Amino acid sequence: MATEFDTGLPSVRQVQSLIREQNAVELKLMTGDTFNGIVVWQDAHAICLSVDGQTIMVMRPAVAYVKIAN
Repeated sequence: MATEFDTGLPSVRQVQSLIREQNAVELKLMTGDTFNGIVVWQDAHAICLSVDGQTIMVMRPAVAYVKIAN
């Protein structure tokens, strides 16, 4: 059974705007690891981040927070 991607959720819309505007973000994992980069895409299960030319795919349950980098 496929999981629906709810584009009506505020968190999904916020990440979509980060993708559209290509804002740099800080993404912290539940493990304490932190990545700084640009969100490339998202789906119902993962967020893809471009960090220093490398692509990192992070599963959503592993994310502690995403914030716009200054």
